[in-house]
Amino acid sequence: MPATSRSATILEVARDAGVSKTSVSRYYSGERERLSTGMQQRIAHAAERLGYQPNPMARGLKGGPSGLVGMLVADIRNPFSVAVMHGVEQACRRQGLSLMVCNTDNDPTLERQNLALLTSYRIEGLIVNAAGRHGEALAELAGNGLPLVLLDRSLEGIDADEVGLDNDRAIDMALDHLIERGYRRVLFVTELPARASSRQARMARFESSSMSRQLEGEVLSLELNDTAGLDRGLSAFLDAATQQPTAILCGNGQVTLAVIRALQARRVPLGEIGLMGIDELDWCQLVTPGITTLAQPTDAIGQAAVDRLRARQAERTTPEPRHERFTPTLIIRDSTRRPGIDAPHCDETRP
Repeated sequence: MPATSRSATILEVARDAGVSKTSVSRYYSGERERLSTGMQQRIAHAAERLGYQPNPMARGLKGGPSGLVGMLVADIRNPFSVAVMHGVEQACRRQGLSLMVCNTDNDPTLERQNLALLTSYRIEGLIVNAAGRHGEALAELAGNGLPLVLLDRSLEGIDADEVGLDNDRAIDMALDHLIERGYRRVLFVTELPARASSRQARMARFESSSMSRQLEGEVLSLELNDTAGLDRGLSAFLDAATQQPTAILCGNGQVTLAVIRALQARRVPLGEIGLMGIDELDWCQLVTPGITTLAQPTDAIGQAAVDRLRARQAERTTPEPRHERFTPTLIIRDSTRRPGIDAPHCDETRP
C-alpha cells in the first residue's frame, strides 16, 4: 500500500506486519530487543510501506519513553558538526528515535537555555558537542541518570562516555606523511584551544611528536575570524630565512579554509609549500591542486554516540565511562606533493 497524505496509525502497521499493537509499541519505545529479529524486520518493512512516523511527543505525554534524543552543538556552521550530526540522525532513525538539535553559537546563556529546553522535552539521552561551560548543569543531568555522551569533547568533573577522533593517532599520521614527503618544518594552525579539549589534545600531541621526530614545529593559535593575525603568523613563518622544506598542518576544516584563503592572497604555490588539514570537506578535492586531508569517520562516530546512549539506558549499574576513539583516513592529494619528489599523484587513500 503506498503512503498517503494521511499518516498511518500504529494499528495499521501492526495489521500489515501481522503482529500485535503492543509489539509495534515496543519496537518504537526502546524495548526492541524483546522482539525477534524477524518480527523487527516485518515491523520496519510495514512502517516503510505505510509511511508511518512515530509521534515522540504523544509517547511522552502518555508517560512512556519519549523516543527523543537531544544534541547540543557549539556551532552548527562547523562542517564537522554538520557531518557528525548526520551520522547521529541516521543512527537515531534506524533505532526508531527522533533527534532534537540545539545550537549554542558558543554563547553561554544560549547553552544554558538550550539545556533547559532539551530536558523539558523528556529526552532519553543527550549528546554534547559543545564548549560545555555549564559543566555543573551537565554533571547534574548525568548524576540524575540521564544518559550522556560527550562527542569530540572531554569536560572536567563529568564522568560520561566519550566518542570521537583519536587525536594522537591523527597528528602522528599527519606528521609521518609530511616527513615521508620530505617536509622538515611544519606550522600547526589551530583555533584557540581553551574552548575545546580536542584542540588542546591535538596541539599538545603536535608539540611532543614534532620534537620526537626532529621536526622544526611551530604553533599558531588564534580566533578563526582574526584574518590579520593569521596573515601575520603565516608571513612570519613563510618569510623566515630557512632552506628547510616547509608545510602547514591545519587543526580542522574551518582552519584549512581560512589558511587557503590567506595563501591564495599571498600567491603561495601549494605543494612547494605543503598544506594538510584535519577534516575532509567536499571542496578539498576541488581546490587546485587538491588538498591532502585526514577524514574523520563521522557516520561511525555518530552511530557510536547513539549506541552508547542505548547501552546506558539498558544498564542497571554505573560502570566506568567508556572512551571510544576512531582512526581517520589519510586522503593524499597534490597539496603535499613537493616538486621533484617521486610520490603518487592525488587521491591516494590510506586507512
